[in-house]
Amino acid sequence: MTTLAPSPSASSTLTIGPHAVQPPVVLAPMAGITNAPFRTLCREFAEGVRGFGGSPARQAAPGSKGLFVSEMITTRALVERNEKTMQLIHFDAHETPRSIQLYGVDPVTVGRAVRMIVDEDLADHIDLNFGCPVPKVTRKGGGSALPYKRPLLRAILHEAVSNAGALPVTMKMRKGIDDDHITYLDAGRIAVEEGVTAIALHGRTAAQHYGGTADWDAIARLKEHVPEIPVLGNGDIWSAEDALRMVRETGCDGVVVGRGCLGRPWLFGDLVSAFEGTGASAAPTLREVAGVMRRHAELLGGWIGDEARGVIDFRKHVAWYLKGFSVGSEMRKQLAITSSLAELDERLALLDLDQPWPVGADGPRGRTSGNNRVVLPDGWLKDPYDCAGVGADAELDTSGG
Repeated sequence: MTTLAPSPSASSTLTIGPHAVQPPVVLAPMAGITNAPFRTLCREFAEGVRGFGGSPARQAAPGSKGLFVSEMITTRALVERNEKTMQLIHFDAHETPRSIQLYGVDPVTVGRAVRMIVDEDLADHIDLNFGCPVPKVTRKGGGSALPYKRPLLRAILHEAVSNAGALPVTMKMRKGIDDDHITYLDAGRIAVEEGVTAIALHGRTAAQHYGGTADWDAIARLKEHVPEIPVLGNGDIWSAEDALRMVRETGCDGVVVGRGCLGRPWLFGDLVSAFEGTGASAAPTLREVAGVMRRHAELLGGWIGDEARGVIDFRKHVAWYLKGFSVGSEMRKQLAITSSLAELDERLALLDLDQPWPVGADGPRGRTSGNNRVVLPDGWLKDPYDCAGVGADAELDTSGG
């Protein structure tokens, strides 16, 4: 067990519009991961509803610890009421505030999506994605490719903020496309001028994907560059200690945690304890991890409306939950092909459940390899101010990418 003392800045409240986020910890949107069931697990640990042996008990009102953002929602799919997208925007009754991330390339479509969210009371906070590095997004000029086109970025932010009414609009971005095309300082200034409430910066370029080391110095520079609004840091937060260190070293107003919580939703309990200085975090045994795995699969089944589909969707989480534990390859394979809760229960019961938390399992997880080529539209880098040819046809028609 490790006890961490919060730094002075870590104890402050992050304010996003009318919403006070205390402690200043945000779950990063991750496609196919941060759906309502996973957010529920993370929130339960953050609020002390769920914990492990030795963890301090906390009593908190639902939704009061941190901010948990939906996976990416495509604006075109939202305004066209795509069936899958309408399921993805479902929030648990206890989620407060309801936070939704939008992806869009066409300013008009983004504006329509934001207006729809306001008019139909679909969320309490809107985040805009300018950080996704995957090819199917960047080849359309979206995600981490978009801030290079400064006028387009400004137009999208203007439409979003002007249609949001009282809802706060934030944005998440990367440093730039690659080391020769850095955009985050210009993008930050544009965001302030257009009324964005807060900015999250992943300290990598799109070319890095998730490889190498996140540049925390860039987070510090952005904080100095846009002192008018909160800046949140993202990248290489694998433990509560990492989060506190990022705040101390960069002066950022909060942290955004993504891959660090894959197969580890209890990290949010550790983060709350660390930021509030309320006690020690407890590393779970495999038995306790297995209990979380089972609940995760059950929640997915309830959310999807089909037990088998829920367990099948859960399969991708198995390797993350079991990282570092002594589990044979055949058993891992069997767990990864389960199709019912009964099968999952049977196979989990065969594990050596008394194993302690493995040494080193708190380190990097998820995708870590870099990618030196960013897929972009033809001629995208010729002129950062030429936005001709970028329009509604560049919108993805499905969400979660």
